[in-house]
Amino acid sequence: MNKGDQLVDRAADRLRALADRAAAEGGVTAKLGETLAEDAAFLRRLKPSLIKARAKGELPTHLPAGSADPLAETRPLPPPQPKKKRSGPNPYLVVGGALVVGIALAKLIDWRGHAHPRD
Repeated sequence: MNKGDQLVDRAADRLRALADRAAAEGGVTAKLGETLAEDAAFLRRLKPSLIKARAKGELPTHLPAGSADPLAETRPLPPPQPKKKRSGPNPYLVVGGALVVGIALAKLIDWRGHAHPRD
């Protein structure tokens, strides 16, 4: 393994570690973790020695759709954590209520303004 391969391999390891941490957090970051894991597998395929071998025709240049990459490190992602139940009122209901109260308050102030004109 040459220096370029080691550099690409270390970068893929770091990306995979980041993907594992993101997947462990759950939620939206878990989806990001899956994408980062795929990127780490793709990055491993970009090693200079593998590119050179593909150019010489010693390795396949493409993989069939849906097949696993034999060159990529495969570790299963941790199972997704259950979603936390959100508590509290619906945010749309809170915004709508604030709008109604604001309009009612504006009407009240305008109505009382006519009772005491400033001629």
